[in-house]
Amino acid sequence: MKTKTVELVASPRPPHFVGDGFRVHNFIPSGFRMDMQRMDPFLMFDYNATHTFPPSDRPRGVGVHPHKGFETVTIAYKGRIAHHDSSGGGGIIGEGDVQWMSAANGILHKEYHETEWSKKGGDFQMVQLWVNLPAKDKKSPPKYQAIKHQDIPRHVLPDHAGTIEVIAGEHQGLTGAANTFTPVHLFNAKLNEGGKAHFQFPAHFNTALLVLHGNISINGNEAVPSDHMALMANDGEHFEVAANSGAVVLILSGEPINEPIAAQGPFVMNTREELMEAFDDFNRGKFGYLED
Repeated sequence: MKTKTVELVASPRPPHFVGDGFRVHNFIPSGFRMDMQRMDPFLMFDYNATHTFPPSDRPRGVGVHPHKGFETVTIAYKGRIAHHDSSGGGGIIGEGDVQWMSAANGILHKEYHETEWSKKGGDFQMVQLWVNLPAKDKKSPPKYQAIKHQDIPRHVLPDHAGTIEVIAGEHQGLTGAANTFTPVHLFNAKLNEGGKAHFQFPAHFNTALLVLHGNISINGNEAVPSDHMALMANDGEHFEVAANSGAVVLILSGEPINEPIAAQGPFVMNTREELMEAFDDFNRGKFGYLED
């Protein structure tokens, strides 16, 4: 079995605000060769590195906006997020929780700092990932998976090396908490100093790692510092992650859908004609109603 090597290590791009509540570095798509085609099925990756928000009586966030044709995955590491959508889904995403929302045939949603957390302020760290849907599923009904931190399966590593949280996919015989339309693996590796973990995915799966805390080495030689992303080459199946200090690492790997991508703003379809239809459906109110 061949080792999967590191193709590149991407530093965080200059941050920008999404609404007034999410200060993010964009890794996908980016100028580091990590475009939608290269990272298929992963369309976008925004990382809100740890940022301290002052107290506010008005929760910061993003107002009502549409999505169609893909899924949004939000992982809260620090802080709390409130979410509502036009299909009736919603709730609070607390620290360690995951929100897996399938926009599919079209949805409106909004997301803000949770009211009580906003009043106190504090450190805020989160990830939002967009996962594409195959053409046959883009018109399926919207759905919402609210995954609590305590419900995420955990693999405990030997020798007190740490734990692997299996959000989606499979690892060491554990099946992740989230249901996915195509093969997608999403893990949180929480490693103690000196801890090591091994991962294995098919060579053609597109794979990347984000270091949220600490610093790591991959395969014993490639150093990846905090807030950086490592893109793995499609040249092998397995690799090793070692924590040089205590570390938290998000690992994503997915099978390419290999279909045409027509993307504009909050819509991702297969053709330009379908994209225009999505805008028309939104303008005609087919995504439902959600009060701002």
